[in-house]
Amino acid sequence: MSAVRNSFFRRFSRNLPAVAGVLLILVITGMAIAGPIFYPAGPWKLVGRPLLWPGEDARFLLGTDVLGRDLMAGLLHGARVSLMIGISATVAATLIGTVIGAAAGYFGGWVDRLLMGLTEIFQTTPPFVLAVVVVAAFKPSMASIVTAISLVSWPPLARLVRAQFLQLMPQEFVLAGVVMGMSNLRLIVTQLLPNALTPIIVSSSLMIATAILLEAGLSFLGLGDPNVMSWGYIIGVGREVLRTHWYIITIPGLAVLFSVLAINLVGEGLNDAFNPRSRSR
Repeated sequence: MSAVRNSFFRRFSRNLPAVAGVLLILVITGMAIAGPIFYPAGPWKLVGRPLLWPGEDARFLLGTDVLGRDLMAGLLHGARVSLMIGISATVAATLIGTVIGAAAGYFGGWVDRLLMGLTEIFQTTPPFVLAVVVVAAFKPSMASIVTAISLVSWPPLARLVRAQFLQLMPQEFVLAGVVMGMSNLRLIVTQLLPNALTPIIVSSSLMIATAILLEAGLSFLGLGDPNVMSWGYIIGVGREVLRTHWYIITIPGLAVLFSVLAINLVGEGLNDAFNPRSRSR
C-alpha cells in the first residue's frame, strides 16, 4: 500500500499544471481563512466613498463597490462562501449519484431501467435552467442553492458509477463474494465500491468547479442568498456600472476563473496519477 501511495504522489508531483492547481487552491483556501481575521466586521460594512478604483485610496487595495463596501473584504469572505457551497453541493451530489449508479449497475433489470429513466429525466433539462427553477421555487438561501446544484450535478456521476459496476460485476472477486454468501450491501461496499472509487474521486473534484460556476451564475441573476457575500453576488452588483467601473466585475470574475481552473487542473492531475496509461491513449 505504501509503494502504491508513493507511486501515486510521484506521478502527481511530476504533473506541473496539477501542482500549480494545488498551489492556487491553497491560495484560495488561505483567502477564505483570512477573511474573518482581517475583516471581522464582515463584507457588508460601508467603509468609504462608493466606486473607488483599486489603488485610488490606500485603505482599499481593490477599491469599493457601488455602495462603498470594501471589495477586498467581499473577495475574501466570498471565497469562503463559494468554497463552502461548492464542496457541500459536490458531497451531496456524489452521495446521490453513487447510490443510484451503484444500485442500477448491481441489481440491473427493472431497477436499472427505473433509475436510469429517472437519470434521463434530470439530464433532459439544461442544468442551469433546472437550478434556476429549483432556487426560484423556494426562498433563495444557502440550503436551496446547495440543493439545486446537487440535484443537477448527480446524473453524470450516476452513469459513471453504473458503468464501473457493470464492468466489475463479471470479475472473479465479485463472483467469489457471491459464492461466499456476502449480502448485497456488503458486496457493494467492500468489493465493488472500492474498485470504482478512482473515477468517483476524479469526477467529484471536477464537480466542485461546476458547482462554483453555478453558484456564481445564480447569484449574478439575483437568486443567491441575500445574507451572504459571494463572488457571484459582487459580479451581479457590478453589472449596473459595467461600462464605467468594470473592475467590480473583473476582480471577482478572475477569482471564479482561477478557482475553476485550479480545480480542473487538480482533477486532470488526479486522473493522470490514478490512470498513468490515460496519457498514452
